[in-house]
Amino acid sequence: MKIIVLGSGVVGVTSAWYLAQAGHEVTVVDRQPAAGLETSFANAGQVSPGYSSPWAGPGVPFKAVKWLMMKYRPFVFWPMPDPHLWKWLVQMLENCTTPAYARNKGRMVRVAEYSRDMMRELRASTGIAYDDRQMGTLQIFRTQKQMDAIAGDIRVLEQFNVPYEILDREGCVKAEPGLATSAGKFVGGLRLPGDETGDAFMFTQRLAALAAEAGVTFHYDTAIRTMTEEGGRITGIETSRGRMVADSYVVSLGSYSPALLRHLGLDLPIYPVKGYSLTADIVNEHQAPRSTIMDETFKIGITRLGNRIRVGGTAELAGFSTRLRAPRRETLEHSVRDLFPGGGDIGQALFWTGLRPMTPDGTPIIGRTRYDNLFLNTGHGTLGWTMACGSGRVLADIMSGRMPDIAHEDLGLVRYGQ
Repeated sequence: MKIIVLGSGVVGVTSAWYLAQAGHEVTVVDRQPAAGLETSFANAGQVSPGYSSPWAGPGVPFKAVKWLMMKYRPFVFWPMPDPHLWKWLVQMLENCTTPAYARNKGRMVRVAEYSRDMMRELRASTGIAYDDRQMGTLQIFRTQKQMDAIAGDIRVLEQFNVPYEILDREGCVKAEPGLATSAGKFVGGLRLPGDETGDAFMFTQRLAALAAEAGVTFHYDTAIRTMTEEGGRITGIETSRGRMVADSYVVSLGSYSPALLRHLGLDLPIYPVKGYSLTADIVNEHQAPRSTIMDETFKIGITRLGNRIRVGGTAELAGFSTRLRAPRRETLEHSVRDLFPGGGDIGQALFWTGLRPMTPDGTPIIGRTRYDNLFLNTGHGTLGWTMACGSGRVLADIMSGRMPDIAHEDLGLVRYGQ
């Protein structure tokens, strides 16, 4: 079968890889000059199945108000007359219940755990390297109240047999010796030894090269203008390089997926949530992280990538703006300097922003649409890197007529009544 994949981020490229491995003739189309140049370019770097949680949860609306009042705020909201924003916010609020949180987290952990397994398999079969480390991740709690609030997450981890360790202050420092000088800043942590880290951009570029060797065609510098349909099927895509046709089509355009599909009557509940990162060279090995630390107070991940430190976080609702805002840099700098003083050259760090494609329930949208040759693999929010390989494999199985290894019926657009 001839398949066109729209989008060359980490999700689009992994989709193309697994479709090619299944024997399909695959073409990838993207407006960028190379793979992984948008949201996959400089994300936080952690592959964290155990920390896969929806942002919508009990008490989150009240916490959001508190976050907006903080000096180093993890959440920023710019009200706009955008009906898609307000509809998305209402849908997210509807998911801020205990039953919805448990259901959504269960879905997300299921996909993420499977994805981590697929990544290990891919690494073993191809030898792909991407500044990866398999040393677990550590969530740091600065207050006892935060530590006491993890019971619900622990229940889900146990439900899916995810190994975990609850650590006191000394245990955190043993796991991450670079925290020794800041041990008085936190009370304990939750460590997930099965989690991993790595450079998503490096992975995406190298997997794209492997996919090209396997026969995948990449059309970069190609703007995607519209899709055409007739009789319940997609008949082609119009691009800046002319019309392209295939037997089936996959949309993996992240935050830009909804705009492409609205004229087809498909309403994807995806909205861009802007995130920021810093990437700094390590200047003191003993005061740098070994793997990933999640700073629960500021919702920031601090990750070791080779000889660099990646600091990622902040949720900013600002539409499709990619403006770099100085206060967001200050928040990232505060967290990393507070926990790892002197570890990296923070003053010279690369400051970056990207648009995370968030669904109201946190779960990506993977699978069929009402058009029998149009498929989706999008809406992964902050977890595109964590879920990419599993999502790509599930999609390839669905499109190839095989039963996926994990339950997938609740991952599609049908859960939103479409």
